[in-house]
Amino acid sequence: MTRAKQSQVSGRIYLAAETAADLMQENPISINENATIKEAAAILLDRGISAAPVINEAGRPVGVISRSDIVLYEREKGERLSPPADYFTEDTVDVATGKAVPFGFHVEYPDATTVREIMTPVIYAVAPDTSAMQVIQEMLHRHVHRLFVIDASGVLVGVISTLDILRRLRREPPETHPAQGTS
Repeated sequence: MTRAKQSQVSGRIYLAAETAADLMQENPISINENATIKEAAAILLDRGISAAPVINEAGRPVGVISRSDIVLYEREKGERLSPPADYFTEDTVDVATGKAVPFGFHVEYPDATTVREIMTPVIYAVAPDTSAMQVIQEMLHRHVHRLFVIDASGVLVGVISTLDILRRLRREPPETHPAQGTS
């Protein structure tokens, strides 16, 4: 790295946030605990996110579903499959129509496994008024990439990811506000 670039990079950086509410993304994408694995995978992929909070019908977080959870589930499911039955290698008849089903085709049953069955059933949450420093310490202590923000009634109101914290870093110190009510 050249000396000019090094001087541009060096120096203090400051976090331009005081509370969890300052750091959080409001109205996070969440997945209902009764959604299927296929639905969860589609949401994660379509939105370009690696994980999402799982909520119950009341909007309270009950866990986290990640791409890794889905991959692990699919790997485990694949290892438990038994060999195909003999009738899959023979021509069969569709019971509903009475017509022959071509060789190699078979009936496929959709996977009805729900997110609740494979999610990580642990959530780490903070209140909106938690200090930004406490948020960072909690993430470091728990070795997690995101924390949920819940209101006083336990309803999910936001999520804080490591990227949200990095986005709030500044080269200049945050402006200090003079005490109000002084003349």
